[in-house]
Amino acid sequence: MELLDKLKWRYAAKAMNGKKVDQDKIDRIIEAARLAPTSSGLQPFEIFVITNQEIKEKIKPVAWNQSVITDCSHLLVFAAWDTYTEERINKMFDLTNEIRGFKNEGWENYRQMLLSSYPQKDAEENFNHAAKQAYIAFSQSITAAAFEGVDATPLEGFDPTAVDEILGLREKGLRSAVLLPLGYRETEKDWLVNLVKVRKSTEDLVTVID
Repeated sequence: MELLDKLKWRYAAKAMNGKKVDQDKIDRIIEAARLAPTSSGLQPFEIFVITNQEIKEKIKPVAWNQSVITDCSHLLVFAAWDTYTEERINKMFDLTNEIRGFKNEGWENYRQMLLSSYPQKDAEENFNHAAKQAYIAFSQSITAAAFEGVDATPLEGFDPTAVDEILGLREKGLRSAVLLPLGYRETEKDWLVNLVKVRKSTEDLVTVID
């Protein structure tokens, strides 16, 4: 129940107070993202952790001037691969073989299946697929932040092209997918803080098929 209680506590903070989050908490929040499941285990994204205030100030105008961008402790940028390539796929499969210490015929056949499929697809289609994987990790970071008592504000309201330019993501073969400011709520300035959390009922959300 502790985790559910934490999830009931969390909300998308609209104002943060600038207080720094302890690094050990940040590390665990990022580790939760690193441990997230992804399609074929490829982890087709990177996470940029921004504490540099000048960079945050540059991002704020292209993120609807939302104050949490500059008043957060750490700004996480989840950046997905711009496409799947043979090199990227092989790197992850080779890493798996190295860590596990052996090669598996079924696993190697699966590698070849991906190599004959993903790199041939349209880059935009591949990016959209990679971005979905980034969102899985993003979601786990939100949950981990709640567990740590840290506020997290999911943000899609930004200009991805501008953020890509500020961080030089395109040169790295990446595109920004979603932002996650981490910090602590400023209760006196946040209109949302005391409002009741509203969600669909379980009956409206869930259909059980026996």
